[in-house]
Amino acid sequence: MSPPKIGEVLQGLSNDMALKVFAWRDGPLASGRYLHWDELRHRTPPDGMNHEAWWVALRMARQGQFTQLPFTDKSGRPMAFAMPEPVLRQLHRIDQDAAGQISLPDEVVGTDDRDRYLVSSLIEESITSSQLEGASTSRLVAEAMLRERRAPADYSERMIFNNYVAMEWIRSIKNQPLTPALVLELHRIVTKDTLDDPADAGRLRQRDDIRVFDNSDGTVLHEPPLAASLPERLERLCAFANGSADDQPFVHPVVRAILLHFMVGYDHPFADGNGRTARALFYWSMARQGYGLVEYLSISSIIKRAPAQYRTAYLHTETDGNDATYFLIHQLDVIRKAIAALHEYLARKSAEQRDTARLLLSSRTLRGLLNSRQISLLTHALKHPGFDYLIDAHQHSHNVAYATARSDLLGLAELGLLEQTKRGRSFVFIAPDDLRARIKQAKDAPGDPSPSPITEQAV
Repeated sequence: MSPPKIGEVLQGLSNDMALKVFAWRDGPLASGRYLHWDELRHRTPPDGMNHEAWWVALRMARQGQFTQLPFTDKSGRPMAFAMPEPVLRQLHRIDQDAAGQISLPDEVVGTDDRDRYLVSSLIEESITSSQLEGASTSRLVAEAMLRERRAPADYSERMIFNNYVAMEWIRSIKNQPLTPALVLELHRIVTKDTLDDPADAGRLRQRDDIRVFDNSDGTVLHEPPLAASLPERLERLCAFANGSADDQPFVHPVVRAILLHFMVGYDHPFADGNGRTARALFYWSMARQGYGLVEYLSISSIIKRAPAQYRTAYLHTETDGNDATYFLIHQLDVIRKAIAALHEYLARKSAEQRDTARLLLSSRTLRGLLNSRQISLLTHALKHPGFDYLIDAHQHSHNVAYATARSDLLGLAELGLLEQTKRGRSFVFIAPDDLRARIKQAKDAPGDPSPSPITEQAV
């Protein structure tokens, strides 16, 4: 629900209540939160105030904290954001957690692990970002397609495949300044072979009848700016994206990345694919500004858990005088949850790897024969009997040469830990149902397939 108009509320206040409004000194928060009218109206107002007076007092307190952005809404009114305490607290935590590379001990995250986690995070973001926009392919099928580099079989798979290619491409241009041409190329990659009109891929929206709807009831949620204004708006967006810490006013790098995400969603500059493009540009901005850990995060997987909150953050901003603080707070929370999910994932995978390593050490024959990639594969195979492993997919998952991936899988097959067969011209390695028993009962094995042994001390 849109907030009441401040002027109309002030005109209707009694003298006593108006004095309370202008004497308000409690800042822009309500119970420690930056609440929109839609939430505030359900809470108990302070003594001597009604909800409308309370809202005006908060809104006036926020006004003095606003930093104006170089953006306007579709009517030419400026956009702004504030930096209340919840924002500052979240930014401090993200600065601690997300700058630089994965900052966990090497025994938890080694060099090989970093490559594997990076591939996994790119896959996760590609799948969930596409699912937010309607892709219906299951995660298992989509992950197999990406790891095997199989050609997409339908529209949903094409969306996910495009998103993955786009995320890889974003990493390759993170040191380049953003230009309208790069934004258009990103959109072309994201939407290749998925649009009703193929000519819309990589070009700005040509029509003014594009709307954002609530899929549940068809309500129009947002009418973006006119198509004729998009070239100038995109130029302004790129200039903002390329800003630095020396600019005035100062915009925190994480705030800059989030507002870039917001404005692409607001402007809706393309016929389709705006959300995927916006989220990809967020990753570009974070990587460009030195937040290396973000490459290992999936913000879309967090957004997908509560997509209504994502939409509401946009609506709160638009209905409350272009106050982008609402979207900022939402996305900071998303980033923090994505960081927590990464740490949980790393801890879980580390425990699984240690369990597998201990199991392998119980076999006198296997002790010292397997490298970390092979142990990682066996960790997965123990949980997924019958799973197919391909050389190309293993190569891609661990970012190694084809010959190295081939040696890994052939070595496991020679030890009897995978079953080797052929489908067409390709080798397939299958996780046996009795893998745990095979590990325990391993006989003498020929050769040493690994230059990087696992030892009791390492476990």
